Amino acid sequence: MDLSRFPRLALARLPTPIEPLPRLSAHLGGPQLYVKRDDCTGLGLGGNKLRKLEFLLGDAVAQDADVVLTVGALQSNHARQTAAACARLGIDCELILRQSSHATEAYLNNGNILLDRLFGARIHVVEPPESREALMVARADALRSEGRRPYCIPVGGSCGLGNLGYAACAAEILSQSEELDLLFESIVVATGSGGTQGGLVAGMLMLSGASVTGIAVEGDRREQEALATRQACEALHLLGRSNANPAAHVYVLDDFVGPGYARPTAAMREALTLAARHEGLVLDPVYTGKAFAGFIALARSGRFGKEQSLLFVHTGGAPGLFGYPESI
Repeated sequence: MDLSRFPRLALARLPTPIEPLPRLSAHLGGPQLYVKRDDCTGLGLGGNKLRKLEFLLGDAVAQDADVVLTVGALQSNHARQTAAACARLGIDCELILRQSSHATEAYLNNGNILLDRLFGARIHVVEPPESREALMVARADALRSEGRRPYCIPVGGSCGLGNLGYAACAAEILSQSEELDLLFESIVVATGSGGTQGGLVAGMLMLSGASVTGIAVEGDRREQEALATRQACEALHLLGRSNANPAAHVYVLDDFVGPGYARPTAAMREALTLAARHEGLVLDPVYTGKAFAGFIALARSGRFGKEQSLLFVHTGGAPGLFGYPESI
């Protein structure tokens, strides 16, 4: 898998480690659990989006962009990492963020939004049903009329180019697995905008066919599988594999969404607590907390023996804890 023809910036601290979770594995009494620490990518308190931004901002710099725009929720991890990366590159950043109808004081002023402001991003707040994407397009047009050179990034950085970051991560996981002499029966990751799972599926399809299971944080299984499949197809197209059909390799569980996106569940709270108290591992209540609840459920399911291994891809998001203290 040759990625050298795509402009790419070195933004993330790579490779991120794969670490065992021995105390949690013993507590659950099932398979051996491991975590891929993509929360440790470094810049702006880290997270999975930096892998995508290496390619997206590489393209922005190649196009001589002088302002980057993207969209997300008010507590978006992607927005925070985009703002941090733009600060490092000296490129203006504008964030179009949707405010929740369940906003609290912490949600409005702490966590990721506090960091966005610290990184110097210009923030535009919209409320449903106003479209973030439509506002981003309109704002980009206005900037062009002023002689600026805007570059727009979709929600979550999820698009063919951004997803290459996780096709590359698939190769990284396989290389580390070989070094550690491990065979992972399944690789588990949170899925929302679908790009991280789609990129992993694309990479694994090209390199090994290893199973990737997405744990939905919004929507239902059918919707999220279609989204992740489309994201995988976009990455495969860029990689010269337009004829590949990733649909049969996309698995999503939607049992852990609960009442909706960013809405707390008992399973999420248990997952945060078990990870913290057995391994000192910090998760967030929106993405990794719900995904880790699914990971724990798989470990408890009886499908895997004690000598088998499962890998959780920790996509970061710890700053979100401070925006949702009532969820803990």
